[in-house]
Amino acid sequence: MGLKGLVQLFCIVVTLVSVCLVQLKAEDAYKYFTWTVTYGTLSPLGTPQKVILINGQFPGPQLDLVTNDNVVLNLINKLDEPFLLTWNGIKQRKNSWQDGVLGTNCPIPPNSNYTYKFQAKDQIGTYTYFPSTHLHKAAGGFGGLNVYHRSVIPLPYPYPHGDFTLLIADWYKTGHKALQQSLDSGKSLSFPDGLLINGQAHTTLNGDQGKTYMFRISNMGLSTSINFRIQGHSLKLVEIEGSHTIQNMYDSLDVHAGQSFSVLVTLNQSPKDYYIVASTRFSRKVLTATAVLHYSNSHSPASGPLPSPPAYQYHWSVRQARSFRWNLTANAARPNPQGSYHYGKITPTKTIVLANSAAMINGKKRYAVNKVSYVNPDTPLKLADYFNIPGIFSVDSIQSLPSNGPASAQIATSVIPNSLHDFIEVVFQNNENTMQSWHLDGYDFWVVGYGFGEWTPAKRRSYNLVDAVTRHTAQVYPNGWTTILVSLDNEGMWNLRSAIWERQYLGQQLYLRVWTAQKSLSTEYNIPPNVLLCGKVNGHHHP
Repeated sequence: MGLKGLVQLFCIVVTLVSVCLVQLKAEDAYKYFTWTVTYGTLSPLGTPQKVILINGQFPGPQLDLVTNDNVVLNLINKLDEPFLLTWNGIKQRKNSWQDGVLGTNCPIPPNSNYTYKFQAKDQIGTYTYFPSTHLHKAAGGFGGLNVYHRSVIPLPYPYPHGDFTLLIADWYKTGHKALQQSLDSGKSLSFPDGLLINGQAHTTLNGDQGKTYMFRISNMGLSTSINFRIQGHSLKLVEIEGSHTIQNMYDSLDVHAGQSFSVLVTLNQSPKDYYIVASTRFSRKVLTATAVLHYSNSHSPASGPLPSPPAYQYHWSVRQARSFRWNLTANAARPNPQGSYHYGKITPTKTIVLANSAAMINGKKRYAVNKVSYVNPDTPLKLADYFNIPGIFSVDSIQSLPSNGPASAQIATSVIPNSLHDFIEVVFQNNENTMQSWHLDGYDFWVVGYGFGEWTPAKRRSYNLVDAVTRHTAQVYPNGWTTILVSLDNEGMWNLRSAIWERQYLGQQLYLRVWTAQKSLSTEYNIPPNVLLCGKVNGHHHP
């Protein structure tokens, strides 16, 4: 072979190696996990009780991912009841098959397993996971899920020295089965017995003076809003459920059921220990949990009075919520700035107004949306849709506007039909005297307005159509309304539910069916080969 031939061969080899390297670099990482769910006995509030452990841990293992990581997680159920985990805030792009709620998945039977396969596609931020079945969430089985940025995407703040995940939950000493029996009998749950931070009444976080740390705060509770604060330290808000925010400073933050926040805290005080405080909001009885922020060069324990909660109630909280703004110039999970999507210039294809209510149905307390109280069928809606099984759900059972007539609430498996790429306005109308918190699977949405009284179209003049934060869970204040805008770009069957678990369990939920007649892998993945079948799809052939 002559010199020219050698040069050509060398070029071919270099080209092939380059192509291989590019392909390897382009392949998103896979992370494999095996989790075993069991019961155990612990004393979170000082009294021994049965809790749900994952791999022997309470809370469960922290799931740390990087944008676009693929997760393959084998979940083994060693409980005496069927069980599912849902991944709160993970959008499951094109993949509602893996959402882990009873409308999409058959629960995992006792002494059986299911392998979830999903991707943290184009996401960063602070999220959680928890059981979606029965009242299992009241016994544990929950944990933190953090999605870190790719190194090629810059952060809009200096990289913190470290981070802490804080899972704050109201807690009952009563077992989850007894709580469920109480709800099944038509009784409401009593007020919780206490608050936990990371499954404990007391815990310590260690840091170095002068360094800045990320605190990832999530409200894992069943019902209560909480206020979070750190003695002597300010909280710089940088991220809410996957959105980079304008970096305002706060003395404390209200975190409602199902919500997550990320703040930066600089340890810039004199070297001692300081109280970290979480307390319930808007409740006659105030529950408080404390932890300790320990400076590594401290020789003094935390002392002095605990930092006070906000002196004012709902109007203060609304003002704070309105101060959360989208950082339009920051990159999130993708190279383009967040603000390059001008949501405020899009005309909604339809408006849905959802009014929550408490109702008596067949002599028992239920909760309803537009006078329809949701019940889970034995067959997941997504599977019934796929296998064309009639009679499982109805797209006519719930209206997209509330009725003011005398009709009483009814039970149904309610689904609102939507077309893929609809852009919808959803108004949550709360005419009750209690806080509400609403979560939508499969999406984040722009929270464009909060108000008191009855929503009317004239309220649109108050919307933030420029830099409203996108998130997955929005609070609604008593006798008030909250409006969200949602771009329905993710095909599937998606749960819209109350994040207040008693209300969700007793019917305050529904599903959005986002559908297109054009079937393509570009809009939805195929049904998984390991799908669990139950109800009326039991015995159907796997794809």
